[in-house]
Amino acid sequence: MGSAGETLTCVYTLDLNPDELLTTTRAVRKRLDLERPVAPELIRECLEIATQAPSGSNGQRWHWLVVTDQEKRAKIAEYYRESLHAYFAANEAARGPETDPVQQRVRDSSAYLGDNLGKVPVFVIACITAPSLPSGNQAGLWGSILPAAWNFMLAARARGLGTTWTTLHLKYEREVAELLGVPDEVRQGVLIPVAHTIGTDFKPGPRRDLENVVHYDKW
Repeated sequence: MGSAGETLTCVYTLDLNPDELLTTTRAVRKRLDLERPVAPELIRECLEIATQAPSGSNGQRWHWLVVTDQEKRAKIAEYYRESLHAYFAANEAARGPETDPVQQRVRDSSAYLGDNLGKVPVFVIACITAPSLPSGNQAGLWGSILPAAWNFMLAARARGLGTTWTTLHLKYEREVAELLGVPDEVRQGVLIPVAHTIGTDFKPGPRRDLENVVHYDKW
C-alpha cells in the first residue's frame, strides 16, 4: 500500500472506457459474491479515488468507516432489515400490492440484499463532519460527501467489485453510530456494501426519456 499522499496504482482494472464505467456501475445485490473476501488494498485504492471528488470550499470534511467485523456487520444488517420491511409496508399501503415489473424486480433484489446484507464482506459508510444540520437547503452539506461516495462506487466497479447505494439504515443512525463509536458531530450519508461480483457483464439500466426530465430555460 502507498503512503499518505502517494498515488496508488491498481494491478488490475476492467477494460471499460469512461462512458462504459459510468453507465454500467449498477446497484448490485443478487450478484454480490458473499463467499470471496475483499483485499483491504482494493478498498484503500477506491478510497484514494473517492477523496479526489469535489467538496465545498475544498473542506474535505469526509470520514470513511470500513466495517469488516462480522458481529458489527450482522448488527447493522438487523437495523437495515427492520427499516427495509417498514419501507416495503409503507410503499404497499400507499400504492397497493400491484407494482410494475421493473419495480417488482427492484423489490425482489432489495429483499435479497436485506436477507443477506450481513454476509457481504465489507461495508463502507461515508460520513461528514456536521455539528448541526442546516435548517434550510442542505445541498451544500451533502454535496460535499455524496460525490465522493459515487467516486468510490465507480472505482469499485473498475476493480470488479459490486456496490449498491443504501440509506435505509439511517433510520437507526444513532444506534449504528453508538455501535461504531461515531462522534456526535459526524453524520452518516450512505452505506455501501462491497463485494466481488459474480460476473462483470453489467449493462446500462432503463431510464426515463430525456424529453420528460430535461427543461431548457424554463420548466
